[in-house]
Amino acid sequence: MPKISKERREFIKKSVLGTAGAAYLWSSGQVFAQSPNENLQIAIIGLGGRSYALAKAAGLTGKLHVSHACDVDANRMKSFMDYANEKLGYKSEGVRDFREILENKEVDAVMIATPEHWHAPMAIMAMKAGKHVYVEKPCSHNLFENELLVKAYQKYGKVCQMGNQQRSSVTSKKAVEDIRNGIIGEAYYGKAWYANTRGPIGNGKQVPVPDYLDWELWQGPAPREPYRDNVHPYNWHWFKAWGTGEIHNNGTHEIDICRWALNVDLPKKVSSNGGRLHFKGDDWEFFDTQNANFEFDGGKMITWEGKSCNGIGFYERGRGAIIHGTEGTIILDRDGYELYDLKGKLLKYESEVNSGTSSSTSDTTGFDLLTVKHLQNFSEAIKNNAALNSPIDDASISTHLCHLGNISQFLGESLEVDHKTGKVLNNVEAMAMWKREYEKGWEPDL
Repeated sequence: MPKISKERREFIKKSVLGTAGAAYLWSSGQVFAQSPNENLQIAIIGLGGRSYALAKAAGLTGKLHVSHACDVDANRMKSFMDYANEKLGYKSEGVRDFREILENKEVDAVMIATPEHWHAPMAIMAMKAGKHVYVEKPCSHNLFENELLVKAYQKYGKVCQMGNQQRSSVTSKKAVEDIRNGIIGEAYYGKAWYANTRGPIGNGKQVPVPDYLDWELWQGPAPREPYRDNVHPYNWHWFKAWGTGEIHNNGTHEIDICRWALNVDLPKKVSSNGGRLHFKGDDWEFFDTQNANFEFDGGKMITWEGKSCNGIGFYERGRGAIIHGTEGTIILDRDGYELYDLKGKLLKYESEVNSGTSSSTSDTTGFDLLTVKHLQNFSEAIKNNAALNSPIDDASISTHLCHLGNISQFLGESLEVDHKTGKVLNNVEAMAMWKREYEKGWEPDL
């Protein structure tokens, strides 16, 4: 299949970003000219790498001011506060316990970028406290939390958006619109993928908790475990107690795009194959190689292929999605979309950079202009009741698929699913994985 080469896409990015796209790029001292008092006051909870991108993007919206920053790790808090105050010009207050933020009436909204076991419980607590919520993907650690999060969204009437920022991509929206209008005939199959070159995480040793870390609050709703030296600050992703594996960590994004493009919700059948194949013998509890398959009513299906430790992707992309139809194919990622006929002839190319919302990063924090667009949509929903691009009741469906993929993989069985409720049929073991065990006093509720 002839395609837009990686070199051509990079050329388009650089040429357009140097002109029309430049107006969207951040420059120190220029994006926070508006008085913070005129903006929504937001708190970022969880000050890892993603928090830097969120803080920068928030300022570019012209409507969000990071008034508070929160983390249980004092070192991370200091690093973020130095960046936010000195580089971005925020006058932010550092807070160690997020519950103080929920009690603060001056805070309008929270952005949650914590480890995943905190996403849903914290989002539910925030909405209950009257805060709007922007929660990074995945929106839950388990399917019980998925259900409860949606109920909280419906009960408390607060804005809640998941951080799957490609839903705010101009070209992805155009691709979905074109697909719905029949540009590739009847769309029936979506393939999503992600590839990386992660190394092993070793075998952790129990060591004293560092004096800068509140390990008790870090664990929060998770049952208590002794501190080990290979968990914090990143490798928690690969432990069942706190993380949800690569299918959630990255697969959520492109699985969501395929579901959006195919106009499907909950599946009727799920299967998954793979394992810890690239490295063996370390503490990684999920899978570095996984093929998850989702079948839907109407003869449609989605496949996600994840390779955490082998960076070879597809179509010169480390991540992306491809949608096949009876009359053609569309490849779409965060940089644009390509339309092909059945013989592989390129018919159309839409570049995201021409819209001024390219995902091209301008620094090493993971900042991209799609995040700016997604946060603009979040703020407009709060201020002007605009429709959310990824409201939690819809976004949670993509997270639901990922949970089912992991359950199928862990059990080594195909799952028959009630496509109306998402519950697994005739499988006691699978339904036993619907909910986790919680530390006493920390189980989320309404």
